[in-house]
Amino acid sequence: MVGNSLGTKLVEGGHSVFLGSRSAASEAGQAWLRSVEGRGQIGTFAEAAAFGEVVTDATNGANTLTALRLAGAENLRGKILIQAANPLDVSKGFPPTMTVCDTDSLAEQTQREFPEARVVKALNTINCAVMVNPGLLAEDHDLIICGNEAAAKAEVTKWLGEWFGWKAERVIDLGDIAQARGTEMYLALWTRLWGALGTPHFNLRIVRAA
Repeated sequence: MVGNSLGTKLVEGGHSVFLGSRSAASEAGQAWLRSVEGRGQIGTFAEAAAFGEVVTDATNGANTLTALRLAGAENLRGKILIQAANPLDVSKGFPPTMTVCDTDSLAEQTQREFPEARVVKALNTINCAVMVNPGLLAEDHDLIICGNEAAAKAEVTKWLGEWFGWKAERVIDLGDIAQARGTEMYLALWTRLWGALGTPHFNLRIVRAA
C-alpha cells in the first residue's frame, strides 16, 4: 500500500519509478502498473534498487532486511535509502507489537548491515495518504526524520517538498539514526490513535513554548 501510494504520486509528478518485489511477475506489481497506465516499471528488488538513483524502503518491516538483502548491497551503495518501513508484527492481530525496540531499531539494523547506504528514516509516522498529500489535513503538521548524514537528510527534506508538498520548516530532524527508536516506537501509540479516532488520516503538530 505504501509503495503503491509513493510510486503513483511520483509517476504523476513525472518521475521514473521502478517498484520491486520478490517476483517480477507479482500480481500486486501488475495491478499497480495497470493503475498508472503502464507509466512505471516493475521487477525484482534487485532490479528496482539497481535502477533507482534514490531507493525507498516501503516493505513490511518484519521482512525489510530480507528484502534489502535481495535488493543487494552493491545496488544500495552510495545511494540515499529513504526508509518508511516500521518493525511491526501483526501475526497476533491488531494492535501490532514491535519486532525490535528500546535498545535498537530497524533503521539502525539497516544502516549496520548496509553501511555504504545513506539511510534516512522518514515518512514512517504517518499514513500513506498523508505521506503523499500533507494538505489532506486541515492544519500544518510535522514530519520527523533522522539519519547519520546531514547532507542526505537535507536532500530528503528538499525532495519531500518537491515530490509531495511537505514544507521544509515542518520537517524536524531528530539527529542520528539511533533516534529512529523513538519514531518507530511511536507506532504503538499511532495504531491506538487510529482506533480511537476512527481514521488513519491524522498527524502530530509540535507546539513550542512562546
